[in-house]
Amino acid sequence: MRLGLHALGIGDGARPEIVRAVATAAEAHGFARLWCGEHVVLVDAPASRYPYSADGRIAVPADADWLDPLLALTYAAAVTSRIELATGVLLLPEHNPVVIAKQAATLDVLSAGRFSLGFGVGWSAEEFEALGVPFAGRGRRTEEYLAAMRVLWSEDPASFAGEFTRFDAIRVNPKPVRGGRLPVVAGGNGAVALRRAAALADGWYGFGVAVAETGAHVASLAAECARLGRSFDGFTVAVAPADATPEDLPALAAAGVTECVVVGAPPATPDAAAAWVAELARTWMVTGTGTGTATETRTGSAAGN
Repeated sequence: MRLGLHALGIGDGARPEIVRAVATAAEAHGFARLWCGEHVVLVDAPASRYPYSADGRIAVPADADWLDPLLALTYAAAVTSRIELATGVLLLPEHNPVVIAKQAATLDVLSAGRFSLGFGVGWSAEEFEALGVPFAGRGRRTEEYLAAMRVLWSEDPASFAGEFTRFDAIRVNPKPVRGGRLPVVAGGNGAVALRRAAALADGWYGFGVAVAETGAHVASLAAECARLGRSFDGFTVAVAPADATPEDLPALAAAGVTECVVVGAPPATPDAAAAWVAELARTWMVTGTGTGTATETRTGSAAGN
């Protein structure tokens, strides 16, 4: 099981010197992937419920700096050479899919194929309203946008006709590095999100999932893949648990998690931020995330599902 880090783009983590310090330290200390989330809009008194906390409120203040994740990860790519990069998650239905297809492929090219697009459907009606995008139907919109983007990544010229987007014989370049294919990871912890991940994505990003609930989520993903006739081997399961400690890593691996993502806010100075990442690595890696593949990790858990 690998170890990822979700610490870029918000508050002090939005400052360029801190992004550089965290990214370079994470690469140096063996983290497998950097994750960066998105909100274009926050409001002071939201009516929408945040689904990843018990009180329904997001912990980030509405006036905090929050970087665009594709731009933040492009900066991180420029100061690193090996560590992987992922949006965790980009709110796909809020964006023009043609633009996002180009931006994501650009980041993939500039990072030499290190980027995965994590996507979600969003939860804030206020955010959708501010962007002029209907909140209703955002799941269908997300699925169609993903299909359209895959056409753009793989075909040249590309054509698509759907409910929400259409284009005919257009060329959108560059293409992703890996043969016109960009790995996509679906976010969201509900039953519909898990079904969407199994049907459409290369992996799942479970944010804020309790350790005790992780096994059930992985079992649901595996069962849905089986129902669809899809192999679960190679399907990535990245989880940022709400309550995990390093001692929980063996249980997470046994449950079928392929990447445990540590979530945190870096300190305000580059030296302190680098030292913070080093301490996270010592704390979490001393338990041992191992180097097994997803198949090896799941050997014990699959029989129990």
